Amino acid sequence: MMGKRLIGALALAAVMVLSYNAVQRAQQRAPQPAATRPAAPAPQRGAQAAARPARVAGHPNFNGIWQVLNSANWNLEAHSVTGLPADFWKLGAIGSIPAGKSMIKGGGAIPYKPEALKQRDENRAKWPESDNEAKCYMLGIPRYTYHNIPFQISQGDVDIQMIYPFAAGNRFVHMRDNDHDPDPVDSWMGRSNGHWEGDVLVIVTTDQRPDTMLDRAGNFHSNKLKVTETFRLIDSTHIQYEATMDDPMTYTRPWTIEMPIYRLIDENAQAFEHKCVPFADMLLYHDLIGDKPKP
Repeated sequence: MMGKRLIGALALAAVMVLSYNAVQRAQQRAPQPAATRPAAPAPQRGAQAAARPARVAGHPNFNGIWQVLNSANWNLEAHSVTGLPADFWKLGAIGSIPAGKSMIKGGGAIPYKPEALKQRDENRAKWPESDNEAKCYMLGIPRYTYHNIPFQISQGDVDIQMIYPFAAGNRFVHMRDNDHDPDPVDSWMGRSNGHWEGDVLVIVTTDQRPDTMLDRAGNFHSNKLKVTETFRLIDSTHIQYEATMDDPMTYTRPWTIEMPIYRLIDENAQAFEHKCVPFADMLLYHDLIGDKPKP
C-alpha cells in the first residue's frame, strides 16, 4: 500500500514540474505586453531634417513656410523708434514703431528723383490712408516677401507658387521658357517669370499697379517697376534674399535690398488665412456708412 502511495506522489510531482516548464516556455514565446516593452526612442530633430528632400527635380528645395525677422515692412530705410500719428494715442506703447536698420544693400537711402521724393513724403504724411495694406489690398512684390505674416512656397517639378495669407495674395511663378510673356494689363501682383541660374532661383516681376507701396513709410514705385529677385538657399532653413528695383520714372538708378528669410521648423507650421476686408470698411467707406463703427 505504501509503495503505491509513493509511486502516486512521485507521478503527481512529475506532472506538476512538466506543467510549470510548459507554462514558462509559453510565456517566453508570447509577445511582451505593451506596458513592459522598452519605449521606442523619440525621433530626433536631426532625423526629421534628414527626411526632408534636399532637392526637387534637381533644384534646391524651397518648400515650406517662411518669414523674415526685421522691420522692413515699417520702413526699408534705416529708422529710429518712433510713434504712430497722434490719432493712435489710445494704443500707447503698442503703437510704437520699432527701430530698424536699412535693408538697402550697402546701406543708405532709396535713390528717389526729386519729384518722387516729394511724393514719398506726401504718402508718409497721409499714412495709413495712403497705404494699400490699410485698405486690405494685395501688397505686391517685393513687399509680400518681408511682410510680417509668414508665407508659403510650394515648389513642383517645374512651376512654383507662393501663397501670402494677407488679403489672400497668390503668386504664380512662370518657370517655363515658352511662358514668359508680359501681362496685357497691370495688376496688384504683376507678372512673375522665373528661371534657375545654377542653384539660385531668379524671378523677374513686372506689370504691377503703382498702388502697391513698398512699406508703411510711404516708399513707392510707378507701374514701370521691374523687380529682379534672387532666392539662394543657404541651408534647409535659411534663404538669402535680394530684390533689385529698377524704375526710371521714380528712381535715379536701380537699387537692391537684401535680407535672410527663415523657414518655420515647428511640426505644425501653417500659413493661416488672413481675410482683412471687413476691417477696412470704415477706412474706405466712412463717408457712406458714417464716422462711427456700427454696434
